[in-house]
Amino acid sequence: MEKFTLELLFQIIGIGSASGLIYKDNTLLIIGDNSGFLYEYYVDSGDLKRHPLIENPSENILKKEKPDFESITHFGDNLYVFGSGSTEKRNKMVQVNSENKKVITTTDLADLYLVMQSFGKIKPEDFNIEGAIYNGESWFLFNRGNGSSNKNVLFTIEGENLINDFNILSNEYKLPKIIGVRSSFTDAVLVDNKIYFLATAEDTQSTYDDGEVLGSLIGSINLKTMEIDFTEKISSTHKFEGLTLFKNSNEKIEFLLCEDKDTDVLETDIYKLTLDKK
Repeated sequence: MEKFTLELLFQIIGIGSASGLIYKDNTLLIIGDNSGFLYEYYVDSGDLKRHPLIENPSENILKKEKPDFESITHFGDNLYVFGSGSTEKRNKMVQVNSENKKVITTTDLADLYLVMQSFGKIKPEDFNIEGAIYNGESWFLFNRGNGSSNKNVLFTIEGENLINDFNILSNEYKLPKIIGVRSSFTDAVLVDNKIYFLATAEDTQSTYDDGEVLGSLIGSINLKTMEIDFTEKISSTHKFEGLTLFKNSNEKIEFLLCEDKDTDVLETDIYKLTLDKK
């Protein structure tokens, strides 16, 4: 799979630092890593609604205080929004009703994140969950290896819950370099039996501090073998942090992407990425 096209589809005013999105029924659900809201954007009308994920939410929360919502996934009637785990204030998972967009529960995942760090041999300062998938049986959580040790790890978690009854498997990946900098997971989505993932190269050795963006790529992982099938660089300038399926046919697969520009400006660009299957 080598042929692709990337195009700017539209811009949404009112959302900044977009970090994850879900497309369903011509509607986009978007989170931002600076924000305490879940955004609901109607593609046809351009209307934008905001739904609180935390108490006293705001659009641009101070970096040291923010919950750092980096991942969103869904299954059945539920949405799940994950904090990155990169500081003690970023360990929450928020479960949201997908119909009325109201918070059902907020769970502290500090214990799970500590076990993941130990199991994946990731230092706390290198722990940074930026992608999540749930298929009803297994959770797939992606550690972004933008710390000093470049630990790109895919965790598979199964069990009764994510608090005190779970089992963990992990797979570590050495992703391609862009201009000499190792790329790292920024999001992922499950399509059929493949995990499609985004990765970005950012010139920093910190999960907390931003660096110069050197480009982004897309790739896929076979769900049965957990091996990478392909990777393809899709940009030299964008820091893509959100990935969702748009359309899927025998000839091509289309995704929608969102970009985190690491600013306080409330504008979000939505891109369409098309991959040829043949």
